[in-house]
Order: sequence, then structure tokens, then C-alpha cells
Amino acid sequence: MLTDMMIQEAHDAGQWDAFLNAQVFSPFLQSWTMGEVYRETNQIPIRLEAREGKEIVGICQGIIVPARRGKHIAIPYGPVVSAPDAKKPLLDELSKHAQSEGCSFLRVSPFWKKDAGTLPSSLPSPLHLLAEHIWYLPLTEKDTWTGQTGHSWTEEGILKNMRKNTRNLIRRAEKEGVVIERSTDPLKDLPHFIALHDETQKRHGFTPYTNTFFEAQVRLFSQRNECTLYLARYNKEVIASSIHMHTGGETSYHHGASTHKYNKIPASYLLQWTAIQDAIARGDSIYSFWGIAPEGVRKHPFAGVTLFKRGFGGSLLELTHCQDLPLHAKYRVTRAFEYLRKWKRGF
Repeated sequence: MLTDMMIQEAHDAGQWDAFLNAQVFSPFLQSWTMGEVYRETNQIPIRLEAREGKEIVGICQGIIVPARRGKHIAIPYGPVVSAPDAKKPLLDELSKHAQSEGCSFLRVSPFWKKDAGTLPSSLPSPLHLLAEHIWYLPLTEKDTWTGQTGHSWTEEGILKNMRKNTRNLIRRAEKEGVVIERSTDPLKDLPHFIALHDETQKRHGFTPYTNTFFEAQVRLFSQRNECTLYLARYNKEVIASSIHMHTGGETSYHHGASTHKYNKIPASYLLQWTAIQDAIARGDSIYSFWGIAPEGVRKHPFAGVTLFKRGFGGSLLELTHCQDLPLHAKYRVTRAFEYLRKWKRGF
């Protein structure tokens, strides 16, 4: 245990983000700005920091989720620590906040490698809070997530390592006249994305984010130049769109949508390739495609996009499974309900 460690509420956004961006894994869901996005969707953030002296050695942003199945605090891709001994004190203090807010458990979805182990007194969560199989491209000679060297992820190198069909579809989209735009006014252009997202959601039947969430995320991150809204046009009509986040030297493909009207036009492939090229030009070290389905699992929330994402080449990062820390007997009811729902869905 670190000596003289102090756990306190955080109040300095600049220090918080500076610490986050200096870590090997710096998920934007733990950024200060993301906490404000959640606040605007009625999920109040609680931000705790661990300090040894004046130095921050860990942060943990939890979100109060007033779910009918059980009020709880969700920790999206946190805590983030530079000292492993900071994890438990941060979660212990967050548990106190949770109990004072009437929450029955903590749901911890950490951005830790799969072999990082589990938390004391935790139970494996019945549900995935976030993606746990991350597909990504290292964009520098050294893979900053694994420490491996020898990569040659130039544009030419990435094209060479793509699946042949993916490479051909990018070229075909160009020949078909698809034009990719980087929105200069994301809030004005957001309705294009929302309309396509609504269509995509109805087509695939997933649980969508709210329009309020999209508006808050695009507005707040765009103000910091940490978000790009892409539009793919075909015959001047927007047929695909995506929202990418840029923080801590990482670009994350966070939301994507397209119309079925032009399903033979491979606009999403050219859109994705353009975003990768932009990440290289920015000097980013990681391009994250976000989640894919585990190997051999066909019935999974990310099953439909797995082949698409893997086609660009890259590597797999497997994360520690989501863990629950029960705080009240009411958690048993939530756990039973979620296992039943999981059984009905078949995954």
C-alpha cells in the first residue's frame, strides 16, 4: 500500500485530463468532458482522485445510473491508475458515495488487460457494460498499448495488411464517387447522423443512445477539438456518417450509421479509411475500432460489425470482464433480473 495516500473529490479538470492522457490506456470515457456529457443526460458524475503528496496516482469517474432494475454507480473504463495500490482505496471511497446515494452496487468496467485479475469481493457482471474485445491499429513503430515494436503502420503498410476485399471496397467507393466530408459545424450536421442512426437502430434492433446524449457529446468534445463528425455523400446525399473521438493520442470510432437505400455502395469503408488517414496525420498512436465479438461467438452485440472492423487489419486487446461490487441485498434482485434478460437474448 502506498504511504500517505489521500482519496478526495477532484475539482481540477486540467489536472485530471493531464493525468489521464499520460497513462498507457487513456479511455476518453474517463475524461472530465465525458463526465459533463453524462451530467447533461441526468447521470451525475462522481470524480475521485488518489494523491500521494501532490502527485495524482489514480482517478475514478463513476456515474450514478438511476436504472429501474437497480440504482447503481457505473464506472466506464475506470479506475485509471499509475499505482496499482490506488485501485482499492478509490473504489472503497466510491462505495461510500454509492451507499449515501441509495445505490445497491458498483458496476466496474475497467480498461485493464484480461490478465489483470479481479477485484476483491467482486462478482462477474451478468451484462457487458462496455466492449471487452477491442480491435485497434497501432499507428507508430511502437505499439503503445502492448509495448511491442517493429510495426510499420504507414498508410501504405496499413493498406497492404488489410483484407483484400476491404482494400477493394475502399477503392470501389472512390470510383463510385463517394465523397467524405469532415463537418466544420458538427452540431448543424448532427441531424444527418441521427437520421441514419435511427434507421440503423430499427434495422438491427440494438438499444440506442438518446439524441440528447449525441448532442451533448458532439457539442462538448467539439469545443475541445476532440471530436470529428464524418459524412459520406453519394450523389450529394448523406448515406453514412460516424462520430470519432480524439483524446490522449488515441482516435476512437465511437458511433457509426448508414442507410440501407444504397447498401451496394461501400461508403463506410472509405469513411473509415479517411478517419484512419486523419489519425495518422494528427500523429495519434492508436486507432481504436471499439468493440468486436469474441472469436467464434455469433450471437453477440458486435457480431454484425466484427468482420467489417477486422478487415482493416490490426490487433486484438482483450479486457478484464465487467465486475460488480454488491453493496446491498437489493443487488440480488438486479442480478437475477439481468441473468434472465441475458438468457432470453441468448448471449
